Amino acid sequence: MLLEFTKMHGLGNDFVVIDLVTQRLELTTELVKLMGDRHLGIGFDQLLVVEPPMRPDVDFSYRIYNADGSEVEQCGNGARCFARFVQARKLSFKQRLRVETASGIITLTTDRYGWVQVDMGKPKFEPTEIPFTPKATTKIQNAYHLDVDGTPVQLYVANMGNPHAVIKVDDILTAEVEKLGKAIESHPAFPARVNVGFMQVMNQRHVRLRVYERGVGETQACGTGACAAVAVGVREGWLDEGEEVRAQLYGGSLLIHWQPGYSVMMTGPTAFVYEGVFSPDGLMAQAGIKPPAAEKN
Repeated sequence: MLLEFTKMHGLGNDFVVIDLVTQRLELTTELVKLMGDRHLGIGFDQLLVVEPPMRPDVDFSYRIYNADGSEVEQCGNGARCFARFVQARKLSFKQRLRVETASGIITLTTDRYGWVQVDMGKPKFEPTEIPFTPKATTKIQNAYHLDVDGTPVQLYVANMGNPHAVIKVDDILTAEVEKLGKAIESHPAFPARVNVGFMQVMNQRHVRLRVYERGVGETQACGTGACAAVAVGVREGWLDEGEEVRAQLYGGSLLIHWQPGYSVMMTGPTAFVYEGVFSPDGLMAQAGIKPPAAEKN
């Protein structure tokens, strides 16, 4: 069996998108990891799955998997790619879509230039909403001092459909993204693991950002990470509230707008890279793993 897929990216944050409205596939953790392998599979930061709606008031269901096979709740760059994909594949002709994710319903709107605006919902800051269990940390106003391998790190927490820790730095080019990102991502204080953003405030409407994503590592861009960073920046008074803030990442820039009490709005581009087909059974066989159907026999 051959399955069609599309390779896309949002500011360099790359995805494989699979239509499971017109195709059928039983996804397993092992298969997702094989697909995500950049040497033995297709390669991606996240796998995006388009499925039929499970309720009458939405257009599609949307599932997201990291390259390590773990399923996650939300992906901002992926949401924009999702909208462009379903339109390109003629699965929908709507410019405005309501899509159900593991973290709730989001609204995607495409303009005539191909940019997509995503209503990311309201940010959450309470530790129980992250989830974050700061048992041995010190809190000063909204900041937490977390012990990371013997080093105190000041960070802020936010949930944008998935958990984020935000660290304000003087220069993102010298920030210890790999070392601290890896240690904080799997820190016991974050029971569901966490995405770690390193933010440099350039002025009140411009930030630079690097993000270490859980289950992936540092990526070229992270949409929810940009939303979380701007929300924290607005809350702390570093950024203008109610104004568009440019979040500059390695792969390009996103426009983030947040007025406290309302949803965070994210706007940015997407790109198609290529389309292809692959054999799920072939990938499993080359890794010495029996396909689910074979295991039942």
